[in-house]
Amino acid sequence: QVQLVESGGGLVQAGGSLRLSCKASGNTYSNFRLGWFRRAPGKEREFVAAFDWSGHGTFYADSVKDRATISRDNAGNTVYLQMNRLKLEDTALYYCAASIAGYYDLPDDYIYWGQGTQVTVSS
Repeated sequence: QVQLVESGGGLVQAGGSLRLSCKASGNTYSNFRLGWFRRAPGKEREFVAAFDWSGHGTFYADSVKDRATISRDNAGNTVYLQMNRLKLEDTALYYCAASIAGYYDLPDDYIYWGQGTQVTVSS
């Protein structure tokens, strides 16, 4: 089992920044790929960012590329998502997820999920 707990969401004006955190714990979570997804109101869950299997390379959705950075602390048990120049369309519930196989951008390939943290961008 892997437990994931997100934090850091909130209300921010367009153009602002937020840093989301995901604390991971449990059995050998270091063997998992960690990623971020989001679900906007009325939309399907979508990929935001993830590490590759080495844990060093990164992937980003086109919608956030150049505005988002996924990183982790030295101990490897907290993953961050820094979001800059936030847009109204970034409003969503953001989830941290862990995968042991499959594609980096497919939600169905992730088996552990956090409860989500809400990001609301206002004009």
